[in-house]
Parts: sequence; C-alpha cells; structure tokens
Amino acid sequence: MLNVQDVREQFPILDQEVNGSPLVYLDNAATSQKPIAVIEAIEDYYRRYNSNVHRGVHTLSSVATDGYEGARDKVQSFINAGQREEIVFTRGTTTAINTVAASYGRANLKSGDEIVLTPMEHHSNLIPWQQVAKATGAELKYIPLQADGTVSVESARSTINERTKIVAMVHVSNVLGTMNPIKEVTKIAHENQAIMVVDGAQSTPHTPVDVQELDCDFFAFSAHKMCGPTGIGVLYGKKALLEDMEPFEFGGEMIDEVGLYDATWKEVPHKFEGGTPIIAGAIGLNAAIDFLNDIGLDTIKNHEQQLASYAMDQLGRHDDIEVYGPPANERAGIITFNIHGVHPHDTATVLDTKGVAIRAGHHCARPLMNWLDVAATARASFYLYNTEADVDALVDALVTTKEYFGDVYAE
Repeated sequence: MLNVQDVREQFPILDQEVNGSPLVYLDNAATSQKPIAVIEAIEDYYRRYNSNVHRGVHTLSSVATDGYEGARDKVQSFINAGQREEIVFTRGTTTAINTVAASYGRANLKSGDEIVLTPMEHHSNLIPWQQVAKATGAELKYIPLQADGTVSVESARSTINERTKIVAMVHVSNVLGTMNPIKEVTKIAHENQAIMVVDGAQSTPHTPVDVQELDCDFFAFSAHKMCGPTGIGVLYGKKALLEDMEPFEFGGEMIDEVGLYDATWKEVPHKFEGGTPIIAGAIGLNAAIDFLNDIGLDTIKNHEQQLASYAMDQLGRHDDIEVYGPPANERAGIITFNIHGVHPHDTATVLDTKGVAIRAGHHCARPLMNWLDVAATARASFYLYNTEADVDALVDALVTTKEYFGDVYAE
C-alpha cells in the first residue's frame, strides 16, 4: 500500500497555502509536480557538470554524455523497449507524434489510404494527422465511441480495413480517463498491414507500460506528466521503422557526412535529435523514472483508481453534478464533470479561492467536447501524492460553488 504522507514529503510545492487554504493540486493531467530527487538531479547537472554531449573530449562533457545516454537506457527498461536505439528524445508527446506524422506518414501515405483515429484524441494526436491527410490525399476515419465514452474492439474491427495504413489512438483519454484496448486494436491494425501509433501521455505516468507486449509500432509520452521536467519527451519506434524514416529536423549533431550540396545522417536514434539535445531534461527524466520505480507503477495505478472510485462515489451524491465517461473501475484517475448551470471556468475560479487547483476548458480535445455536447468541462486528475482528503476538499469546494451561483441566479 502506498504511504502517501511519505510521498508528499518529497514534493515541497505541496506544502503551501493558496488563497488562505492548503493547496490541493488536482491538475495532474496537465502537468505533475516534481519530487526533490528530480529537482536535485537537474540542479546537480547545472552546478557540477553542465556541458554539451557527444562532441567534447573533456571530463565534463563525458560525464554529461554518460548522464544523457544513461537516461536512454533507463527509458528503454521503463517501457521494455527491445533496443536502446528505439528511444528518441523529443521535446514532448506533441513533437514525437509530429515526427511520425511528418516523416513516416508523408512518405508512406497516398490518396485512398486511410488514417484511423478516435473522437477522443488530444489535438496533439489529431491535427498532425489532419495535416498529413491534406498533404497526401489520405482520408481520416474515426472509430465510433460507445455511449460511455469507451472504444470497443468490435467497433475498431469494423472501422479498420485493408485501406487503413495508420491507426493512431490515445492510450488513456485526458478528458474521460477512458483506458483504450491498445493491444487488441494493435492486433487488428497489424492484421490489415497498418501500423499502430499510441499517444501514451496520460498512461505512462500512471500504469506499467510494455511496448513489446502492446506490440505498437510507435509510442509517445512526456516527462513532465510523470514527475519529470518540462521540455522533454520520448518517441519509441520499432528500429526497422525508424531506420527507414527521414529525419524531421535538420542541423548539427544529427549528421554523418556533410558536403556543400548534400549530407547523410547518423544512425538512429541520433538522426532524430538534431542540435544540442535536452540534456538536463533527460537527466531529470532519469531521476523521475527512478522515483516512480521505487514506488512501483502498479502501486501508483491502484492508489489512483481507489481515489477515482472514491471521488465518483462522492460526486455521485450530488444530482446537479454530471460526471462524464465510464464507471470508476474502467477509468484512470481522471474525472471530468460539470455543475448544472455553472460554467466550468466559474467552477475552477471558485475552487481556486479554496486552494483547489483543477482544469477547466476544452482540454485540447474539441471533437470530444462536441461528442459530449458541451462547450467545456471541469476536470480533476489525481496522482500518487493525492489523498481522499483532497477529494473531500474538492467536493466541499464544489458545494460552495453551487451555493454561490445558486444565490447569484436567485437574485
């Protein structure tokens, strides 16, 4: 069982008051807080061995290179990739997916081909494919959602066919918390000779990920949602696919030979990491993985699902609060809701006066808002340092919100 109080002591930012109340941070789907170990690892790099990597022969550069490449080894083990060359450092999930879309997609799609998505995709896993479709003449196709916001294997099977070349799907919805059947859909995609691209931004921080077991071809995630720093993410890709792809960005460090009129590229993964890489970010990500591994992803997953279940039960006691998405046992620790008659921005604003930080808006998923038939929602998202007391603070603040706006409307 997770000792949450011990965990919370590792996050100094949580020990403060906001607007006169103890901070209750429930915006973890947007970004997570950072433990002392990650903060100190980044500080240690800048204080003790700040240097560029791969190009220097002096000691500081060697230490920095070891730290940067050591992070690649750590990520390989964390998601069980078969080879370290399959781990490409990017600026985040968005850049990772854009790399696949711009490199693999534009080279391998033509008019008449299909790209299969779902209506629940984050814009990062939607707009890059829209642009590829416009550039190549390929068509976008969507797996219909079930009434509770889930994707059924049967619907995926009836949508994917021999014209499908790419299936791109979020692992866990950043709005509904829906956990998609990636392994089963990947099998269907491969039966039709299509590749599978997975947006793992909301799954990797919260549950064990095994890319070989999933058998997906590409998998993308960001460090800052898993206790790591902002500005760095990972693109996992099967080595044979990465080797056949052209780089997405060009410049220093990704080249092999350069003449006045042509150039050749380094081997993977370095041909996709042009320019000075995100050294401090990789070192921070390394420390974040150590931190999460010490606790255990299974332990974190169970803790968050217990919180989600408790929150669903508490919110369900209020008829004027509508919660969207599947039941508690079929979702990750993300709960999206609205108070009837109250705009979610107003809800989030009142909650902030009580020290409760949630997200409100379209969550970069406008097609899903249309599917829900709402303009926006409020969202509470949990992580390993949250407690049932945080849920109670959320519900108490929502009651205050209802009372406040009830008085406003009564005037």
